[in-house]
Amino acid sequence: MCSGQCSMRFIMLMAANPISDATQPRIAKGVRLQLDSATGKRCDGRTLSEIVRDLAEEYDANPATLIADVRETLADLQQRKLIELT
Repeated sequence: MCSGQCSMRFIMLMAANPISDATQPRIAKGVRLQLDSATGKRCDGRTLSEIVRDLAEEYDANPATLIADVRETLADLQQRKLIELT
């Protein structure tokens, strides 16, 4: 992430455009994907809720704790134009 003024703009963007549980992240057009165990397997049209559920099961974590982190990560990837949210 970033800090300072950049961080404040990012926080303001996230607040203005919340990512809903039904959001479906997809790899953006023109982005070349190098598969990894976290991103590539999940940005395939699944909803945010499904992604969080799968992560919670895989890592034995609390979904309520994960959802904020997943939303923040998706917002960062969207801001960098690496994913599209539908």
